[in-house]
Amino acid sequence: MIGKLSELQKEKNEQCIQRRDLLMEQIMIQEDITEELKARNQMEWVRRANNVRSRVDEMILIEMVYV
Repeated sequence: MIGKLSELQKEKNEQCIQRRDLLMEQIMIQEDITEELKARNQMEWVRRANNVRSRVDEMILIEMVYV
């Protein structure tokens, strides 16, 4: 039972990571958070990227974990 549960947890974790990466990429493109911005104004890029990451983490929890 423990081995099976561990495998299911690994699968779910991998799905969450893949979904997070996809959402991060899509939202950063939509909100124009680019490498150019990073080169021009690194602190603004970090602020905006962290904001996106927080929102995406919340979406993942709602969509895939708390179901």
